Amino acid sequence: MTRLSRDPALFRAFLPVIALAALLVLSACGQRIWASDDAVQAARYQHGGQAELTLVTIMNYATKRGDHTALFINGSERVLFDPAGSWKLDTIPERNDVHFGMTPAAGASFYISHVRPSHYAVVQRLIVTPDIAEQAKALALQAGPVPPARCAAATAALLRQLPGFASIGGTLFPQVLMRDFAELPGVQSYELHHDDPEINAKMQQVQRPL
Repeated sequence: MTRLSRDPALFRAFLPVIALAALLVLSACGQRIWASDDAVQAARYQHGGQAELTLVTIMNYATKRGDHTALFINGSERVLFDPAGSWKLDTIPERNDVHFGMTPAAGASFYISHVRPSHYAVVQRLIVTPDIAEQAKALALQAGPVPPARCAAATAALLRQLPGFASIGGTLFPQVLMRDFAELPGVQSYELHHDDPEINAKMQQVQRPL
């Protein structure tokens, strides 16, 4: 038995510290969000084109490092896996970091919220089979909610479970995952910068069905 457990007065004195520690532990776990079946069904969006995975890395101009990783998955529907992300849209239902109903307008909202004077986006698109896209979506639903600072780790772990993605290494760093993804055959890469006069046209281009 510790001194803290033997001394009630000492225990009471440490209660605020214990409560703070518990709060920090809870905040380290992702917040569980589970939209209703009706909301998800109403929002489902078929993007068309070929099945694809689109890795988005939000790069910091100042540090030249990645600050966030997200993955658009286009198969039977288009969804966004935004692990430990803060992006929200009232019309877009979410289930543990998976956002449904990712129309071009919703995708534009995601990019606009991240591409700003301090950050730009590297967008990497890869055509996959419909089966791989569906497997990716299922894995995304199983992965969340993702704790803070684990966006790249969660996305890399998801990708490594897909056929043909064994070369993706485990990492906590978005820019490392971005470099590994770039080595996959067939990847198409784009950059979105806030001060590009054609930013709106380029946002549409990276969302156009392949």
